Amino acid sequence: MKVTFLGTGTSQGVPVIACGCEVCTSADKRDKRLRSSILIEADDKTVAIDSGPDFRYQMLRANVQHLDAIVYTHEHKDHVAGMDDVRAFNFKQQEPMNIYADPRVQAALMREFPYVFAENKYPGIPQVDMHAIGEEGFHIGSIHFTPIEVMHYKLPVLGFRINDFTYITDAKTVSDEEKEKIKGSKILVINALQKQTHISHFTLDEAIAFAREMGAETTYFTHISHRLGKHADVTAELPPGIELAYDGLTVNI
Repeated sequence: MKVTFLGTGTSQGVPVIACGCEVCTSADKRDKRLRSSILIEADDKTVAIDSGPDFRYQMLRANVQHLDAIVYTHEHKDHVAGMDDVRAFNFKQQEPMNIYADPRVQAALMREFPYVFAENKYPGIPQVDMHAIGEEGFHIGSIHFTPIEVMHYKLPVLGFRINDFTYITDAKTVSDEEKEKIKGSKILVINALQKQTHISHFTLDEAIAFAREMGAETTYFTHISHRLGKHADVTAELPPGIELAYDGLTVNI
């Protein structure tokens, strides 16, 4: 099973519009970050986690020819805004896109994309089949997802464990009960927004402390702001076993 980081940036992406900082003007391609998303490819299914504003370009850049489902972490625009572009897969695959989301996120998708769920549908709109995520795990083909609830300030957000791989974005706090679901992961992906204190995201130091507590063999940081610093500079500061993810990075799980 292969995981590709489609995007590793925060809600504004990197570079940020009209910003002239050293990160946003960096020539290092690892400092070019689209909004956070990953692609999971198994023998029988291909699944994206989240479809942010860059979804169309991410699918083109990664040359995704078939997509079976999108699994949503939460309803913020940087994670759902690209759902309209499933139309291309509808046309090619001649079937609705499977959407997995908890009831609150499903309700938000219906508000954000009312035309998709209208009784009288306009021709050519996205076709989706909604599947509810509950507390229990679920399968998409051979891929088993275990939901992990983390807190994004006061908003519950879902991360997911798949075998020995755990993917979490937008976390600020994680309960002891949910930490137990993460422990034992060989690969952990968590957010590390910036070095300064933030109300709803792990800082770099908080992410490092969380990674050490979870004890994964390798931890990758994602959902990265231009305020964190240049990829090369931050990489030099990280402890062994912890790395910055970057767009296009692939790992085997």
